[in-house]
This record gives sequence, structure tokens and C-alpha cells, in this order.
Amino acid sequence: MTFEHQALFNMLLHLVFFALTFWALQALQIEKIIKKHRVVQAQLLYILLTIAIGSMITRFFIDYYLWAQQIPLIFDFIYFL
Repeated sequence: MTFEHQALFNMLLHLVFFALTFWALQALQIEKIIKKHRVVQAQLLYILLTIAIGSMITRFFIDYYLWAQQIPLIFDFIYFL
């Protein structure tokens, strides 16, 4: 995979996991722990949590994909020894 394709793949993966994370966070009732009349701050909290959790999940899958590509190299190194 070329550098350009990898960058596009990573960006799209981030967007997908941001959307999934935002959807999943809406199942929580955060309104019960947010003070009254703090709507903008609650919305910002949702956005920040979405970015933080979505980025961690995306990073996990990208790392896993890269590690899976490196497995044959490990066996080649062991065979070389």
C-alpha cells in the first residue's frame, strides 16, 4: 500500500470510528451528571469524548493491521538465523 493510500485509509478509518463512537455515546445518559443550563459544555464533552475514544480505537486497528503485515518479516528473520 502506497503512502497516499495509507493516509487516505487512516483518515477514512478515523471518520468511521468517530461516527460509531458518537453513536455509541448517545446510549449514555450524561445529562444526569451535567449541571443544568450547561448545554454547550455538554455538547463539547460529547465531541471531545468522541474524538478521544474514536482515535484510540482507530489507532488500535491501524497498529494491528501494521503488525499483521510485519509477521512474515519476523519469520523471515528467524529463518535467516
